[in-house]
Parts: sequence; structure tokens; C-alpha cells
Amino acid sequence: MRIAIIGNGKMGMAVAALAQERGHIVHTVIQRAENVDGQALTEERLRGVDVAVEFTRPDSVVRNLERLSELGIPTVTGTTGWGDQLPQVSHWFQQRRGALLHGANFAVGVHLFLRAARELARGFRARPEFSASIEEEHHQSKLDAPSGTALLLQRQLRAEDQGRNIPISSLRRGDAIGTHILIYESPQETVTLRHAAQSREVFAAGALAAAEWLPSHQGVFTFEQMLFGPS
Repeated sequence: MRIAIIGNGKMGMAVAALAQERGHIVHTVIQRAENVDGQALTEERLRGVDVAVEFTRPDSVVRNLERLSELGIPTVTGTTGWGDQLPQVSHWFQQRRGALLHGANFAVGVHLFLRAARELARGFRARPEFSASIEEEHHQSKLDAPSGTALLLQRQLRAEDQGRNIPISSLRRGDAIGTHILIYESPQETVTLRHAAQSREVFAAGALAAAEWLPSHQGVFTFEQMLFGPS
């Protein structure tokens, strides 16, 4: 499989390295400096590409996805911070009969964590004596706060327990890969659900699995749908 890597940050490079280890061809790596307003995403540069993996920045991702949809290239994106524009981006890919898979987090364990969190929320729905909160920690260069995963967790919990306030606290420091903690607490007891990533390789492996899966599909998908099927 021939893969285009859009973005040469830590995640893009991790996906590129793993793809080569698994026998795929990295057709091109498009760097941020050369891709202002998506100008490096040309038909000539991407000719022969089977799938693109996009890890860039919130201010670049939407234009990148627009160009990739125009070129008809199946695209996996792990960039966060643009969810309010997802309906428009989804329309582009659906209108052009393309394929897009987006995810705030490509760790399989996170999605099992989210499923367990929804079950907890259902159990605590009738327990007003418990307060709920989310804590998340990432490296100091992560631009969006709260993280996309924390916001997804919050949305899913609110869907299960609409009357409960569930604040998020965010911490950015050092080179922390990513930790998310859900806490239910009463004066007498505390229940904690925690996921911590130990290495960026877990996200790279998930993104590459998505890139391997996507070219044979049409439509707009989440990583959770790829893992578990339609909800």
C-alpha cells in the first residue's frame, strides 16, 4: 500500500516509521512549511497514493481535508480541534463518494475505556450524591485543551446522564503522551476509571490499522466504528 503522510510532526513520523516496518511504501511526506493552504496537496504529488494519513494542526486540517476529498484520496485524520466543521467536511467526502476516517484518539484501549465509561454513567445516573469530573494530561506542545478525547468522553457521558455536570480539567506539561481519568466521588467513596498511553506507537498502530482498512470502504467513519461496527 502506498501511503501519503500529511504532516511531519511526531505522530506523522511515527506512522511513517511503522508503515515502513510493515512493508508499506511511504509515497511522500508533506511538511507543514510547504503546505500553506493545502498548496502541496496536488494531483501530481499524490498520484498513485492509496491512502493519506493526516496529523497536522487545527488551523490546517480542514483545508487539507477539502483538497484530499477533491483528489479522491481515502483519508485518515487524527488532528483534533475542528469538530465544529465536521458536518461540512463530511459533506465533501460523501458528495464526492470518498472515504474519511476521523478519530480523536487511535488507541484501542481508549475506546474500550469510553465504553466502560458509558456503562459507569448509566450506573451513576440515579446517584446524585456522586459528583463527576474528567482530568486529562498531555505534552506541553499540544495545542487544543481540553483534548478531543476528553470532549468526546464528556459528550458521551452527558448523553447517558443529561442532568449531571461533568467538568474537565486539563494539564499540559513535559512530554506526557496522554492520560484521561474519569472520577465519580461522594463524601464516602471514590470510583476512578483511568487510561494512560505509554508510547505514541499505540496511536500510530491504530492510525495505520485505519489506513489499511479505509480504502475498501466509502463514506465517513470514526475509529470506534471501524473497531466495533456501527453503533
